[in-house]
Amino acid sequence: MSRNHYDFSGQHAVVTGGASGIGLAVARRLLEGGATVSLWDYDEKTLQESRAALASGQVHAQVVDVSDEASVRAAASASSQAAGAPAILINSAGITGPNHSVCDYSTSDWDRVMAINLRGTFLTCRTLVPAMKDKNYGRIVNIASIAGKEGNPNASAYSASKAGVIALTKSLGKELANTGITVNCVTPAAVHTAMFSQMTPEHIEYMLSKIPMGRFGKTEEVAALLAWLASADCAFSTGAVFDISGGRATY
Repeated sequence: MSRNHYDFSGQHAVVTGGASGIGLAVARRLLEGGATVSLWDYDEKTLQESRAALASGQVHAQVVDVSDEASVRAAASASSQAAGAPAILINSAGITGPNHSVCDYSTSDWDRVMAINLRGTFLTCRTLVPAMKDKNYGRIVNIASIAGKEGNPNASAYSASKAGVIALTKSLGKELANTGITVNCVTPAAVHTAMFSQMTPEHIEYMLSKIPMGRFGKTEEVAALLAWLASADCAFSTGAVFDISGGRATY
Protein backbone atom coordinates (compact mmCIF):
# COMPACT_ATOMS: atom_id res chain seq x y z
CA MET A 1 0.00 0.00 0.00
CA SER A 2 1.36 3.42 -0.94
CA ARG A 3 1.70 6.06 1.75
CA ASN A 4 2.59 9.70 2.11
CA HIS A 5 6.24 10.69 2.22
CA TYR A 6 7.46 13.68 4.22
CA ASP A 7 10.83 15.33 3.83
CA PHE A 8 12.72 15.55 7.13
CA SER A 9 16.15 16.00 5.56
CA GLY A 10 18.57 17.88 7.79
CA GLN A 11 16.26 17.69 10.80
CA HIS A 12 17.06 16.13 14.15
CA ALA A 13 14.16 14.41 15.88
CA VAL A 14 14.04 13.29 19.51
CA VAL A 15 11.62 10.44 20.20
CA THR A 16 11.03 9.55 23.85
CA GLY A 17 9.95 5.98 24.49
CA GLY A 18 11.60 5.38 21.13
CA ALA A 19 12.76 1.83 21.78
CA SER A 20 9.36 0.23 21.24
CA GLY A 21 5.72 0.66 20.34
CA ILE A 22 4.49 3.92 18.84
CA GLY A 23 7.83 5.62 19.48
CA LEU A 24 9.75 3.07 17.43
CA ALA A 25 7.16 3.14 14.65
CA VAL A 26 7.35 6.92 14.26
CA ALA A 27 11.15 6.79 14.45
CA ARG A 28 11.06 4.57 11.36
CA ARG A 29 8.85 7.06 9.51
CA LEU A 30 11.11 9.97 10.41
CA LEU A 31 14.19 8.07 9.27
CA GLU A 32 12.50 7.24 5.97
CA GLY A 33 12.06 10.97 5.45
CA GLY A 34 15.76 11.62 6.01
CA ALA A 35 15.77 12.75 9.64
CA THR A 36 18.45 12.00 12.16
CA VAL A 37 16.69 10.40 15.12
CA SER A 38 17.64 10.28 18.78
CA LEU A 39 15.89 7.46 20.59
CA TRP A 40 15.38 8.20 24.27
CA ASP A 41 14.31 5.32 26.47
CA TYR A 42 14.71 3.99 30.00
CA ASP A 43 15.24 0.36 28.90
CA GLU A 44 18.87 0.18 27.78
CA LYS A 45 18.71 -3.38 26.42
CA THR A 46 15.64 -2.76 24.26
CA LEU A 47 17.05 0.62 23.24
CA GLN A 48 20.23 -0.90 21.84
CA GLU A 49 18.32 -3.71 20.13
CA SER A 50 16.02 -1.22 18.45
CA ARG A 51 18.91 0.97 17.37
CA ALA A 52 20.56 -2.03 15.76
CA ALA A 53 17.31 -3.10 14.09
CA LEU A 54 16.90 0.32 12.49
CA ALA A 55 20.33 -0.23 10.92
CA SER A 56 21.02 3.40 10.19
CA GLY A 57 23.93 5.68 10.94
CA GLN A 58 21.36 8.41 11.53
CA VAL A 59 20.19 6.89 14.83
CA HIS A 60 21.47 7.88 18.25
CA ALA A 61 20.42 6.18 21.46
CA GLN A 62 20.24 7.73 24.91
CA VAL A 63 19.24 6.04 28.15
CA VAL A 64 16.92 8.57 29.78
CA ASP A 65 14.57 8.76 32.73
CA VAL A 66 12.15 11.39 31.43
CA SER A 67 10.81 11.99 34.94
CA ASP A 68 14.26 13.11 36.14
CA GLU A 69 15.28 16.67 35.29
CA ALA A 70 19.03 16.02 35.35
CA SER A 71 18.64 12.96 33.13
CA VAL A 72 16.64 14.91 30.56
CA ARG A 73 19.15 17.75 30.53
CA ALA A 74 22.06 15.33 30.09
CA ALA A 75 20.29 13.55 27.24
CA ALA A 76 19.46 16.82 25.51
CA SER A 77 23.09 17.89 25.69
CA ALA A 78 24.40 14.55 24.38
CA SER A 79 21.85 14.36 21.55
CA SER A 80 22.49 17.95 20.48
CA GLN A 81 26.23 17.36 20.41
CA ALA A 82 25.71 14.26 18.27
CA ALA A 83 23.15 15.59 15.81
CA GLY A 84 22.55 19.30 16.37
CA ALA A 85 19.63 21.09 17.95
CA PRO A 86 16.39 19.08 17.66
CA ALA A 87 13.69 20.41 15.34
CA ILE A 88 11.19 17.67 16.23
CA LEU A 89 10.13 16.25 19.59
CA ILE A 90 7.83 13.25 19.84
CA ASN A 91 6.80 12.52 23.43
CA SER A 92 5.87 8.84 23.42
CA ALA A 93 7.33 7.65 26.74
CA GLY A 94 4.61 6.44 29.06
CA ILE A 95 3.29 3.73 31.35
CA THR A 96 -0.25 2.56 32.10
CA GLY A 97 0.07 1.93 35.82
CA PRO A 98 -1.97 -0.81 37.52
CA ASN A 99 -5.68 -1.38 36.96
CA HIS A 100 -7.23 -0.53 40.33
CA SER A 101 -10.13 1.57 41.49
CA VAL A 102 -9.36 4.99 42.94
CA CYS A 103 -9.99 3.66 46.44
CA ASP A 104 -7.43 0.90 45.93
CA TYR A 105 -4.82 2.94 44.05
CA SER A 106 -1.56 3.37 45.93
CA THR A 107 0.06 6.78 46.24
CA SER A 108 3.37 5.41 44.95
CA ASP A 109 1.77 4.00 41.79
CA TRP A 110 -0.12 7.25 41.22
CA ASP A 111 3.04 9.32 41.59
CA ARG A 112 5.01 7.06 39.21
CA VAL A 113 2.41 7.31 36.45
CA MET A 114 2.24 11.09 36.82
CA ALA A 115 6.02 11.41 36.92
CA ILE A 116 6.59 9.58 33.65
CA ASN A 117 3.51 10.50 31.63
CA LEU A 118 2.97 14.13 32.61
CA ARG A 119 6.10 15.42 34.35
CA GLY A 120 8.22 13.70 31.69
CA THR A 121 6.39 15.44 28.87
CA PHE A 122 6.72 18.78 30.67
CA LEU A 123 10.46 18.31 31.26
CA THR A 124 11.31 17.36 27.68
CA CYS A 125 9.27 20.25 26.28
CA ARG A 126 10.79 22.74 28.70
CA THR A 127 14.31 21.52 27.92
CA LEU A 128 14.11 21.39 24.12
CA VAL A 129 11.89 24.36 23.29
CA PRO A 130 14.58 27.06 23.81
CA ALA A 131 16.74 25.67 20.99
CA MET A 132 13.68 25.52 18.73
CA LYS A 133 12.92 29.14 19.56
CA ASP A 134 16.46 30.08 18.57
CA LYS A 135 15.74 28.73 15.07
CA ASN A 136 12.10 29.86 15.09
CA TYR A 137 11.04 26.38 13.97
CA GLY A 138 9.93 23.22 15.68
CA ARG A 139 7.36 20.47 15.76
CA ILE A 140 6.27 18.97 19.08
CA VAL A 141 3.83 16.07 19.15
CA ASN A 142 2.68 14.59 22.46
CA ILE A 143 1.05 11.18 22.80
CA ALA A 144 -2.02 11.53 24.99
CA SER A 145 -4.92 9.04 24.96
CA ILE A 146 -8.66 8.84 24.50
CA ALA A 147 -8.61 7.94 28.22
CA GLY A 148 -7.55 11.53 28.85
CA LYS A 149 -10.83 12.73 27.33
CA GLU A 150 -13.23 10.08 28.59
CA GLY A 151 -11.61 8.64 31.72
CA ASN A 152 -11.27 4.86 31.79
CA PRO A 153 -12.51 3.06 34.92
CA ASN A 154 -9.77 1.39 36.96
CA ALA A 155 -7.18 3.55 35.21
CA SER A 156 -7.53 6.86 37.04
CA ALA A 157 -3.84 7.79 37.13
CA TYR A 158 -3.34 7.01 33.46
CA SER A 159 -6.51 8.89 32.48
CA ALA A 160 -5.63 11.90 34.63
CA SER A 161 -2.04 12.01 33.39
CA LYS A 162 -3.16 11.95 29.77
CA ALA A 163 -5.74 14.66 30.43
CA GLY A 164 -2.83 16.66 31.79
CA VAL A 165 -0.85 16.06 28.59
CA ILE A 166 -3.78 17.41 26.58
CA ALA A 167 -3.94 20.55 28.71
CA LEU A 168 -0.16 21.01 28.60
CA THR A 169 -0.29 20.75 24.81
CA LYS A 170 -2.94 23.45 24.61
CA SER A 171 -1.06 25.78 26.97
CA LEU A 172 2.31 25.41 25.27
CA GLY A 173 0.77 25.65 21.81
CA LYS A 174 -0.75 29.02 22.72
CA GLU A 175 2.48 30.24 24.29
CA LEU A 176 4.38 29.47 21.08
CA ALA A 177 1.65 30.43 18.60
CA ASN A 178 3.58 33.48 17.37
CA THR A 179 6.68 31.43 16.61
CA GLY A 180 7.45 28.81 13.99
CA ILE A 181 6.89 26.06 16.56
CA THR A 182 3.70 24.00 16.62
CA VAL A 183 2.59 21.84 19.54
CA ASN A 184 -0.09 19.20 19.04
CA CYS A 185 -1.13 15.90 20.57
CA VAL A 186 -2.87 12.73 19.49
CA THR A 187 -5.41 10.73 21.49
CA PRO A 188 -5.29 7.11 20.35
CA ALA A 189 -7.68 4.47 21.52
CA ALA A 190 -5.94 1.25 22.53
CA VAL A 191 -3.01 0.34 20.30
CA HIS A 192 -1.55 -3.13 20.63
CA THR A 193 1.93 -2.64 22.10
CA ALA A 194 4.04 -4.08 24.89
CA MET A 195 2.13 -1.80 27.27
CA PHE A 196 -0.67 -4.38 27.20
CA SER A 197 1.48 -6.46 29.54
CA GLN A 198 0.87 -3.83 32.23
CA MET A 199 -2.94 -4.26 32.02
CA THR A 200 -5.38 -6.89 33.18
CA PRO A 201 -7.20 -8.99 30.54
CA GLU A 202 -10.46 -7.47 31.74
CA HIS A 203 -9.23 -3.93 31.10
CA ILE A 204 -7.96 -4.88 27.64
CA GLU A 205 -11.36 -6.36 26.79
CA TYR A 206 -13.09 -3.23 28.10
CA MET A 207 -11.00 -1.02 25.81
CA LEU A 208 -11.70 -3.20 22.78
CA SER A 209 -15.44 -3.15 23.49
CA LYS A 210 -15.45 0.67 23.21
CA ILE A 211 -13.96 0.77 19.68
CA PRO A 212 -16.65 0.69 16.94
CA MET A 213 -14.20 -0.68 14.37
CA GLY A 214 -13.85 -3.73 16.58
CA ARG A 215 -10.07 -3.88 16.59
CA PHE A 216 -7.07 -2.30 18.24
CA GLY A 217 -5.04 0.33 16.44
CA LYS A 218 -1.68 -0.38 14.85
CA THR A 219 1.49 1.49 15.72
CA GLU A 220 2.05 2.20 12.03
CA GLU A 221 -1.34 3.91 11.81
CA VAL A 222 -0.52 6.26 14.68
CA ALA A 223 2.95 6.87 13.23
CA ALA A 224 1.39 8.00 9.95
CA LEU A 225 -0.54 10.74 11.75
CA LEU A 226 2.49 11.69 13.81
CA ALA A 227 4.62 12.00 10.67
CA TRP A 228 2.26 14.63 9.26
CA LEU A 229 2.09 16.51 12.56
CA ALA A 230 5.91 16.53 12.67
CA SER A 231 6.23 17.80 9.11
CA ALA A 232 6.46 21.29 7.69
CA ASP A 233 3.06 20.66 6.06
CA CYS A 234 1.42 20.96 9.48
CA ALA A 235 1.78 24.72 9.75
CA PHE A 236 -1.63 26.02 10.86
CA SER A 237 -2.53 23.58 13.63
CA THR A 238 -1.22 24.13 17.13
CA GLY A 239 -2.55 23.38 20.58
CA ALA A 240 -4.79 20.84 18.85
CA VAL A 241 -5.93 17.33 19.73
CA PHE A 242 -6.13 14.73 16.95
CA ASP A 243 -8.17 11.60 17.54
CA ILE A 244 -7.14 8.23 16.14
CA SER A 245 -9.58 5.95 17.88
CA GLY A 246 -11.36 3.64 15.46
CA GLY A 247 -14.56 5.62 15.92
CA ARG A 248 -14.52 5.71 19.72
CA ALA A 249 -14.18 9.49 19.89
CA THR A 250 -17.35 11.23 18.81
CA TYR A 251 -16.50 14.84 19.70
